[in-house]
Amino acid sequence: MTNPEPTAPKSAVDEERQETLLEQMGGISGLIYSSVPVVVFVLANAFFGLTPAIWSALGSAALITVVRVVRKEPLQPAISGFFGVGIAVFIAYQTGDAKGFFLFGIWTALVYGGVFLLSVLIRRPLVGVVWSALNGLGQGWRADPVSRRAYDLATLTFVAVFAARFVVQKWLYDEDLTGWLAFAKLAMGYPLFAVALAVTVWAVRKATARQKELEAAEESDAEVEARLRAKYADTDPA
Repeated sequence: MTNPEPTAPKSAVDEERQETLLEQMGGISGLIYSSVPVVVFVLANAFFGLTPAIWSALGSAALITVVRVVRKEPLQPAISGFFGVGIAVFIAYQTGDAKGFFLFGIWTALVYGGVFLLSVLIRRPLVGVVWSALNGLGQGWRADPVSRRAYDLATLTFVAVFAARFVVQKWLYDEDLTGWLAFAKLAMGYPLFAVALAVTVWAVRKATARQKELEAAEESDAEVEARLRAKYADTDPA
C-alpha cells in the first residue's frame, strides 16, 4: 500500500507561496487599513476644512500603526502606510489644497508603472523576479520562453493597473474633482489589484508547472543516457 503523505506538504507549500505576495502588502487587513486615512481625510475636509483633515488623517494612520503593532501584524506595511499618509498630508499642507493629498499617489503610480514596463523590456519581468526572490526559487525560469511570457503578462497587467490609476486620477486632479478623486483612489485600488493578483497567481502556477515539466524531461534524458551507457558497457568486449 502506497503512502500518500508526500503530496500533502507540497500542496501546503504551494498555497503558502500563492499567499506571499498579498502578505507582503499586509494581507486583506492591510488593504482595508490603507483606505481609512483617505476616507477620514475627505470627510474631515468636507465638514471641518483642510487643517483638521490633515490632523485627522495623520491621527488615523498613527492609530492604525499602533493597532497593527499590538496585533503583531507585519510591521513594514504599517510603517510604510504611515509615512505614505505623512507625505500626502505634507503635500496637501504645502499646496493649501485638499486635492494635494492625492498628488503623491498619482505620480507614484506613474513611476511604478514605468518600472514594471522597463522590467519587461529588459526581459526581467518584475513579477517573476520578485516572486522568485521572495520564495528562494532562483531565476532559472528566465531561460524558458513559456515561463517568461507568463510573468511578462502578469507584469504588464500591473503596468495597465498603474497606467489606469495615473490617467484617471490625474485628470480628476486637473479638474479639481477632489471627491471623485478620493472615490477613484479607492475604487481603482482593491478591484484592479485583485485582477493583477489573479493574473499573478496564474503566472506563478504556469511557470511552476513548466519548471516541473522541464525538470522531469531532464531526468528522463539522464535516465536514457544512463541506460545507454550501461548497455554499451555490457557489450564492450574488453
